[in-house]
Amino acid sequence: MGWTGRAPALAGFEPETRTRLDTLKPMQVPRGTVLFHPGDSVAGFVVMLAGRVEVFLTGPTGREILLYAVEPGQSCVQSTLGLLGGEDYTGEAIAATDCELVMVPRDIFLALTDTSAAFRHFVFTAFARRVQTMMHLLERIAFQKIEARLATTLLDLAPPDGPLSVTHQDLSVRVGTAREVVSRRLESFRQRGWVRLDRGRITLTDRAALARLAGLDDGFVT
Repeated sequence: MGWTGRAPALAGFEPETRTRLDTLKPMQVPRGTVLFHPGDSVAGFVVMLAGRVEVFLTGPTGREILLYAVEPGQSCVQSTLGLLGGEDYTGEAIAATDCELVMVPRDIFLALTDTSAAFRHFVFTAFARRVQTMMHLLERIAFQKIEARLATTLLDLAPPDGPLSVTHQDLSVRVGTAREVVSRRLESFRQRGWVRLDRGRITLTDRAALARLAGLDDGFVT
């Protein structure tokens, strides 16, 4: 069985499409590998088999924001835009874990988009979901207070029990603000008894309060 048999999202592909894709060899990508930089041209369409790749946008001041993550069954919107519209990458992609992926070269991607209804549906459905995710990110940054975004991020990242190993810098990238702002907000959370702060670790001591803040940020007073 070829690698397409390991990807549930590809189960509905036509046999000839799967046969063509199975000629491509999966790649092992170690954690920390940079897959593309701003200004790079798009070489192909990535199908994730295992792991997680995170895509960041860096501003002129050097501050980063996490745009989205690509996991099995998901797509990289920047790659799709580059393949269909000829745009270069504007962000940077880094393997957050050890990954296994398949790179579908541009010529095969374009040919399958033209000839395979199932492949075309897969590409555009994944693209639409990714755009929707980015719209939600834009809404959060534009309309949700930093405190609420930070509370949401902590609840998303923290294990069910035990501390969360994360730096203030990493949180600032995920929340979309400066590290100093995150540090001040975390200290405020600590004073309220919602978190315990240790070097490189954060323990959530009042998840209910953080959940209320994440959902009802208008009631939070700094």
